[in-house]
Amino acid sequence: MTRDGDKQSVFNEIKTQIVILGGLVLVAWGLELFDLFVLRGGGSLYGGFNQCQTDLRGGLAQCGLNQFGIIPRNLIGLRGVLFAPFLHANLAHLIGNTIPFVTLGWLIMLREVSDFFIVSVISAVVGGLGTWLFGSPGIHIGASGVIFGYLGYLLFRGYFERKPLSIAMSLFVLVLYGSLIWGLLPFQYGISWEGHLFGFLGGVVSAKMLARDSKSIGG
Repeated sequence: MTRDGDKQSVFNEIKTQIVILGGLVLVAWGLELFDLFVLRGGGSLYGGFNQCQTDLRGGLAQCGLNQFGIIPRNLIGLRGVLFAPFLHANLAHLIGNTIPFVTLGWLIMLREVSDFFIVSVISAVVGGLGTWLFGSPGIHIGASGVIFGYLGYLLFRGYFERKPLSIAMSLFVLVLYGSLIWGLLPFQYGISWEGHLFGFLGGVVSAKMLARDSKSIGG
């Protein structure tokens, strides 16, 4: 391949990464703004979801789109496995998730865009089902379960592959986002640590699966 061809290939890869990550972020932001200003009529940009949790027994209408989150051990709450990663309590919650989602998601894409989708799906399903089975009462929402899946994948990819580049990536992520590991423990009230934990485990499972396949392609 010529140098111009190499540049075009890199440009196309970056463009694909931007479209995918940007598209997912726009969906989450669009849903949150619609929920905040249309369904919930404005209110605080940094609050409001706690009242929804408090009034849960009285119905879900006051929760807006967040009623589609994961409700543990409630059959209708299973739909949250699909929808919860796109829903957030408020703008502060969404802002806090956007940066690590883009950063860690992009690091996964550096090798294969398909890896990003595999890790995302496995983390969302394992994290969602684990939360539904073992989560505390209430509505569990947010992309943090998937983000912790990305973290688990990137940290354990080096362990499973035992390749210099993979190990270097794992160490880099440990330095950059290692403090997130505290989110796996039930220290902070109102945080879905169950979603974090099971999402992280989903990422570890993904690392094992993709490492087994990568040996044949030298990735």
